[in-house]
Amino acid sequence: MEIRIEKREAQLVCRIVEGDEPIGCVVIDTTVGGRACGGVRLLPDVEEGELRLLASSMTLKYGFLGLPQGGAKAGILGDPEAPPPERNRRIERFAEAVAPLLRSRTFVPAADMGTDDADVRRILQIAGVKPGRRELCGVDSGYYTALTVLAGARCAARRLGMPLARMTAAIEGLGKVGSALARLLAAAGSRIVAISTSRGALYNPAGLDVERLVTLGARKGGDPVEGYREAQRLPREALLELPVDLLSPCARHHSLRADNARAVPARIVSAGANNPMTPDAERILFERGVICLPDFVTNAGGVLGGTMAFASVGRPRIERFVETEVEARMDWILAEAERRTLPPSAIATALAERRFDEVRRAAECRTPRAALFAAGLALYRRGLVPGRVVAPLSIPFFRRSLA
Repeated sequence: MEIRIEKREAQLVCRIVEGDEPIGCVVIDTTVGGRACGGVRLLPDVEEGELRLLASSMTLKYGFLGLPQGGAKAGILGDPEAPPPERNRRIERFAEAVAPLLRSRTFVPAADMGTDDADVRRILQIAGVKPGRRELCGVDSGYYTALTVLAGARCAARRLGMPLARMTAAIEGLGKVGSALARLLAAAGSRIVAISTSRGALYNPAGLDVERLVTLGARKGGDPVEGYREAQRLPREALLELPVDLLSPCARHHSLRADNARAVPARIVSAGANNPMTPDAERILFERGVICLPDFVTNAGGVLGGTMAFASVGRPRIERFVETEVEARMDWILAEAERRTLPPSAIATALAERRFDEVRRAAECRTPRAALFAAGLALYRRGLVPGRVVAPLSIPFFRRSLA
């Protein structure tokens, strides 16, 4: 087993191979204080190009939120539904190879598609890294991601003068984010008329039973498309061309491309997925007047919610923070994009890059205050500072970070 490291366009690409067999890859886009954070995907077809895009999106996401973290992403080649011995062996081989990156904290892993917190703990354990007592505590990142997707949809709907309660929606991908989003949209009064999974799409213009779909998807080995009969079954790609007000891609990258963007009738695209559209597709949709919110903004809730939960902030307070503080920033991005006749992603990217540079410089400035903060954070990670003390103090920090 070996790890091959090379620099590609300012990114550090670490390929893990055993003989001629590729095992996985870690891409480090940026660091803050020598560290980068990102999820670890376990998928049979995860590729370096996808991971490079995801790592750069993490940098933008941290910049948008004003959090002092570098962006990274990792992938393990394997079937997440494989029998436990085979699945665990894949994870173990990856962990053994990247152990130096983990021990030096150059790469700080998190759960992602195909993995959970238990897998991340296993990776760290094999590498000889002990997570803090308050880390990897099972935060529902899918729900928090769905919260910011909903916030983006709500902001765009206001600009169009269309309340969510009168909107129809299609959700591509009914995993952790898509399922949570379906429930949130249904609670807001939207009519979910279409969903898709890897096995196809379902469409019923009268509306789908969200709770039944989520229940079917939660069964081991189950799939909503296979078990739901009261809807028209379509090819997966057909979902993108259905007559809906809101399209929410919550699956893999680049499902919206130049060859299908002109056929998308939705008026709003608010994504839970990372990099759901190619630059050409975004340009086409923008020219057609479709409001496309930047994906690293609409799916930032997983990072934000996880960080706030780590700071012992409760779910109701996180929900209010997203609805007030995050939505205010989304409203500003859309208003500025309209004022300057630019795609919202151009405004958000410039903001995120500027904020990331500012936060990195501040975090790497060795002041007595910074040293005191780092010492307090280390104690808190070990469980030596009560959460009830940290939670109220953290809210102004998150508000300043986002401002």
